[in-house]
Amino acid sequence: AEDGYSHYSLTVHGCRIAFLYWPLLESARPVKFLWKLEQVCDDEWHHYALNLEFPTVTLYVDGVSYDPALIHDNGLIQPPRQEPSLMIGACWAEEKNKEKIKGNENSTDTVQGDSLSIHHYFHGYLAGFTVRPGSLESREVIECLYACREGLDYSDFDSLGKGMKVHVNPSQSLLTLEGDDVETFNHAIQHVAYMNSLRFATPGVRPLRLTTTVKCFSEESCVSIPDVEGYVVVLQPDAPQILLSGNAHFAHPASDFEAPDGVPLFPNLQITCSISHQVEAKKDESWHGTVTDTRMSDEIVHNLDGCEISLVGDDLDPEREYLLLDGALLQQRGLELVNTSAYLTITGVESIAVYEEILRQVSYHINREAALYERKFHLSCTEMNGRYSSNEFTVEMNVLHNMNRAAHPNHILSSQQFVHRGHHLLPELSGHSLASTHNNPMVPSAATVIIVVCVGFLALMVILGILRIHSLHRRGAGQEVPGAAEEGHTGTGGKEGDMFWDDSALTIIVNPMESYQSCQERAAESREGRAGECLEDEEDSTDSETPDSPDSNDVGDRHIIGKGDGPHRY
Repeated sequence: AEDGYSHYSLTVHGCRIAFLYWPLLESARPVKFLWKLEQVCDDEWHHYALNLEFPTVTLYVDGVSYDPALIHDNGLIQPPRQEPSLMIGACWAEEKNKEKIKGNENSTDTVQGDSLSIHHYFHGYLAGFTVRPGSLESREVIECLYACREGLDYSDFDSLGKGMKVHVNPSQSLLTLEGDDVETFNHAIQHVAYMNSLRFATPGVRPLRLTTTVKCFSEESCVSIPDVEGYVVVLQPDAPQILLSGNAHFAHPASDFEAPDGVPLFPNLQITCSISHQVEAKKDESWHGTVTDTRMSDEIVHNLDGCEISLVGDDLDPEREYLLLDGALLQQRGLELVNTSAYLTITGVESIAVYEEILRQVSYHINREAALYERKFHLSCTEMNGRYSSNEFTVEMNVLHNMNRAAHPNHILSSQQFVHRGHHLLPELSGHSLASTHNNPMVPSAATVIIVVCVGFLALMVILGILRIHSLHRRGAGQEVPGAAEEGHTGTGGKEGDMFWDDSALTIIVNPMESYQSCQERAAESREGRAGECLEDEEDSTDSETPDSPDSNDVGDRHIIGKGDGPHRY
């Protein structure tokens, strides 16, 4: 109402829509915009959107824009209050005198000081109401908000008969045909079609109703045609397959992760999207049915609406590690970023190429002296508001740490240079392999140690074999030397070398008869040199036994050793 306290108001008067706007409260000059539309009073549901960018005001009805038909200044009126207040479906108004009817009496009571009350109610229905201060939607957004991608359409205007008219409402939910000729009308109704421009339409049943009205010259002879109901079934569309691929394992030194830019997680990421659909194959002569085959179509252009990078295992420790991504690039593309210790998400509708460019710049950074060795990340993307999801792409990052050893003396280092380095790992490095071997060139690898040991063992076996052969040759040459004297000397020397007797305090008495007989037997079996040796032994034994010879008269001190008796030692 014109006397309402409002900074702005939208009211309905008959078949007109009025918008009152008070740009400056100090000037006390509100501006009114008027639109006269038939949709206001046709008793049908409509969608209204009002864009205010003073002094420009645009009204959208069912996605169609309308400029105001009349703009005028109401002149000086009482300005509204400073306190903001929103009222939907009525107006704030002040009435000093107010009549109240009590029962059936016609008397009225005047009430003074009623400062503010609600009047001028809206007589109708509201399905929704939204106010977005500070932001202005574009024409495309408003049209897309209301316009439906599916609806009724007429496909053949060229063959439309004479006198036929086709009306389609902006939402394409109602199509009206008007005509005078029945045959032309029947031909036109055959070209009414259901249209669905969504790439991935929502499956389900779409009900239809055909209502026919006949206008007759005479009310008595006019007939009524019943309504016809039907439906259109939208089948499940072929689901797109979003595939994420790239290198799944990386290993870098810790210095690369400690750099300001970190290490990229997905440097060569590839995102492809394709659709598998069923096609009818050629029929076999012996087969009367239909053969279907699932084939993959070529790569098509799709828009993603979000990607998420999550962690496998524990969350990120902000004091030691974090993920990096340039926020300015996201703002240029109109994308939103959420970066937490558990995940990183990028949301917004963009092409696959843009998402590839952004995801390739995501890097992993760790602080210096952080005992981190391995991290796994999951990447997944979605399309159509999460309706279709990609595969879960896993990337494993390994951090390679260097071994810093203390300086050793030369003799200690030389004794330890062939020791397997697994015995010198620090406690926190147990279980992790160090691929950087150039840090300490004095420490050989495991393969070098094995080769050196094998070569040394082989050389030892060769030397032992040579010594063995040389020993066998010497032994064989000693046994083949002819001559009794040489053999005797060799035998005597061998016996003397093998057995050494300490006879300083030992006296042996030998039976001269036994010694003589044994010498005779040896002389018969051996050569002359043997006989001479035995004779010399006999003479020596006789000389040594002279004090105790058989000719001695001291019979008590004489011991006779017979053949049957064994040697005795004293």
